[in-house]
Amino acid sequence: MKTKVLFLLTVLLTLSTVNAQRVTGAKVGYIDMEYILENVTAYKEANTQLEAKAQRWKGEIQKKQNTIDQMKKNLSAERVLLTKELVDERVEEVEILEQELQTYQQDRFGPYGSLMVQRQNMVKPIQDQVLNAVQDIAKKRRYDFIFDKSADVVMLFSSKKFDISDLVLRTINRDVKREGRAAQLKEASEKSKFDDEDKEPNPEIEARKKEREEAVAEKEEAAAAKKEERQKLLDERKKTREEEREAKKKAYEEKRQKLIEAREAKKKEAEEKRKKREEDKKKKEEARKKEQEEKSSGGAGNGK
Repeated sequence: MKTKVLFLLTVLLTLSTVNAQRVTGAKVGYIDMEYILENVTAYKEANTQLEAKAQRWKGEIQKKQNTIDQMKKNLSAERVLLTKELVDERVEEVEILEQELQTYQQDRFGPYGSLMVQRQNMVKPIQDQVLNAVQDIAKKRRYDFIFDKSADVVMLFSSKKFDISDLVLRTINRDVKREGRAAQLKEASEKSKFDDEDKEPNPEIEARKKEREEAVAEKEEAAAAKKEERQKLLDERKKTREEEREAKKKAYEEKRQKLIEAREAKKKEAEEKRKKREEDKKKKEEARKKEQEEKSSGGAGNGK
C-alpha cells in the first residue's frame, strides 16, 4: 500500500512539473487490459479450451476423491473383521492415494501447475502486442503517461475520454491483418494446446515436480517393503499355525487310535470272559447232569 501511495505521489509530482513546463499540460491516457483480453478473438478461443481442460481435470480429481472416500467407508465397515496388520495396510494404501491426489492437484492447479503456466503462456503474446501498440500510440500521439486500469495502480477516478483501450484494440487488429498475425496467433494457439508435453519446461517447476515424485516414490517403496515384510510375517505365522494344526491333528489321531485300540482290547477281554463264563457254566451243567445220572443209576441197582 505504501508503495502505491509513493508511486501516485511521484506521478502527481511529475505531472505538476510537466504542467509547469508545458502550457497545454501533460497528456495522460489509460487502458483496461482485462477489457482488451476479453475482446481479442485468439485469447477468447484459447481461454475456452483452457477452461474445458480445467473442468476435465476437476472431474478426474473428483473421481479420485470418490475412490478414496469409498475405500475409507469400506475400511470403517470392515475394520472389526480385519487383523491389525490388514488395517494398517489399508490405511497406508489410502494415505498413498491421498498423497498422489494432492500431487496431481498441485501439478494442475498449484501456483506452478499446468493451469497457471498455460494461462501465462496464453496471455504473454497478447500482452506483448498490447505493449507494442501502446508504445506506438504514445509515440505517434505524444502521450506523457499511459496506465493500466486493471493493474495494481490505484486509480481513484478515471474519465472515459482518457481510455484508449479501443484504440489499442484497433491497432492490434490492424497489425494482425497487415502482417498476417492471425495465422501466427492460430499457430501459437495450436502449438500450445495446453498439453503438458508441449509446454516449455520450467526449471523451478520441474525441480518441484521431481522432488514431489521422488517423495512419493520413496514413500511407495517404503510402503512396498513394509507390505512385503508384513506379508512375509503373515506367511510365517500361517505356516506356524498350519504346522501346529497338523501336530494337533496328528496327536488327536494317535490318541483316537489308542482309544479305539483300548476299547477293542477291552471288548475282546470282555468277550473272552463271557465265553469263559459260558464254558464254565456249560461244564457245571454237564457235571450236574452227570452227577444226577450217576445217582439215578445207583438207585436202580439197589432196588434189584
